[in-house]
Amino acid sequence: MSTKVAVVTGSNKGIGLAIVRALCKQFNGDVYVTSRDVGRGEEAFHQLDINDLNSIKNAAAYFKGKYDGVDILINNAGTAFKASDTTPFGVQAEVTLRTNFFATRDVLTHFLPLVKAGGRVVNVSSMLSASGLKQCSPELQQRFHSEDITEDELVALMQRFVDEAKKGEHKQGGWPDMSYAVSKIGVTVLSMIHARHLSKERPKDGILINACCPGWVRTEIAAPGAPKSPDEGAITPVYLALLAPGATEPHGKYVSDKEVQPW
Repeated sequence: MSTKVAVVTGSNKGIGLAIVRALCKQFNGDVYVTSRDVGRGEEAFHQLDINDLNSIKNAAAYFKGKYDGVDILINNAGTAFKASDTTPFGVQAEVTLRTNFFATRDVLTHFLPLVKAGGRVVNVSSMLSASGLKQCSPELQQRFHSEDITEDELVALMQRFVDEAKKGEHKQGGWPDMSYAVSKIGVTVLSMIHARHLSKERPKDGILINACCPGWVRTEIAAPGAPKSPDEGAITPVYLALLAPGATEPHGKYVSDKEVQPW
């Protein structure tokens, strides 16, 4: 039997590193720390800058060659501006969406075909995706709730937000004044779209993909006074990554505190 493998993006610190620590205790296989910085190059480390398409392709080729795919993929890498940051909103929107949505989508584009039967994919979203959705216009809410929204439509909507934010017209376009929330709306909806595709195109493979909120965690992104430690923040992503063989649910859901949440 070939060795199983788990890949966690953005896992050199914070929640990502906590996820790796938990998987090392609970997952019977190799667990890879990935980071945009090469660092010391330990055996269980692989360079992966999700904002660099060549880096994604090289990493995908490595895992295809060494393991013939991946068993667990956790998309944890992300970025956020602090509330006090004075960077213009349009720039914040472009930078935040580029990493949190577009780069995460690039990883999924190249890694989803490598996910083996029985595999688990976890996209780290945020509670702000749900609260941000409620602040969108009724028209946007309808599309983000729709079961027939396509990946291309979602990409176009995310790009529309960036374009309107750069012109200072996002509020008129029906968007909330929160680029991080919009980026995570994209991640959550993308997870649901991919779940539908997997159920249709690989129905016998038993792959489960979900989006989750780790909670408000003490990291560089969140405030130092946040209630959860990184290890506590890792609990739900690891739970979804280790759903029992043969499980059929949750799939294409938004999960927090190990419970499916309304979307």
